[in-house]
Amino acid sequence: MTISWQPSAEIKTLKRRAQYLADVRLFFAERDIWEVETPILSLAAPTAPYLDSFTTDYIPIGTHSKQTHYLQTSPEFSMKRLLASESGSIYQIARVFRNGERGTLHSAEFTMLEWYKLGLTSSQLMDEVEALLQQVFNYTVFPRLSYQNVFNDLLGLDVFSCSDEEIKHCGQKNIRSLPNDFDTDRDGWLELLMSYIIEPELAKRHKGIFIYDFPSSQAQLAKIKHDQQGNHVADRFELYIDGVELANGYNELLDADELRRRFEQDNQQRKQQNKAAIPLDEELLAAMQQGLPECSGVAVGLDRLLMLAMNKQSIAQVQSFSSK
Repeated sequence: MTISWQPSAEIKTLKRRAQYLADVRLFFAERDIWEVETPILSLAAPTAPYLDSFTTDYIPIGTHSKQTHYLQTSPEFSMKRLLASESGSIYQIARVFRNGERGTLHSAEFTMLEWYKLGLTSSQLMDEVEALLQQVFNYTVFPRLSYQNVFNDLLGLDVFSCSDEEIKHCGQKNIRSLPNDFDTDRDGWLELLMSYIIEPELAKRHKGIFIYDFPSSQAQLAKIKHDQQGNHVADRFELYIDGVELANGYNELLDADELRRRFEQDNQQRKQQNKAAIPLDEELLAAMQQGLPECSGVAVGLDRLLMLAMNKQSIAQVQSFSSK
């Protein structure tokens, strides 16, 4: 049997990757945003039903007891504890892990660029993301559309006034590959329509685009606000380039009690999906109870960004060794 041991990326690509990382660090140094490192292992993990964490057992020497630890899916929770400790604006280039993910745009282990800027609105954070992409990766200014406008323009669907049944019918009509008996909830149908219909269409129309003001049910860890039409929306955005989801940014939720409620609601959904409940990150909640400063934060899939910048077809082609 021949064993494949060589890198999944060419050496010249890895050298170029190293230069990009140096340029990213320079971008943040020029803006007085300092680099941090946080633990990869934790006793808690994100509760979001769509995320599956890797687990490992810690066994103290000389004992038979086991303590479950989780590999981080994002450095977010630890970074917010630093923010609550008056760190100021910070960033991290982190190795993160997501169980079950594999493909041209997915990997069980990948690199995430995440940063938090004090006092910024989500719109101002979009400006900063754009500045990074212009300075380091030579992109130009991207248009910005609300989630409501995108669904209206491409599917004729007003996501804030239509019924669950109308969204389901739209999904069944437009996504032919789904089984006849397939069903999911309102947000599930919206996410499928985004992935199967809207993202490919955006790739045809725009090199890159910011989408903002998501439904409040998709707030995750973002604040909820009223848009200009009075709809309750999540104060968050996503960036797509060539139809690839690249960045997810929030005007960060500051209310510890509301965050605990969202975590508990997530765990209820996990149980309904026959998934294990996840221990809540009590250290994060305690830090937020103490006080998280007004800030906005964004996570960027760095391997995806490098793939696009270097005209590669998969993230494995910009990683030294792809996940098996």
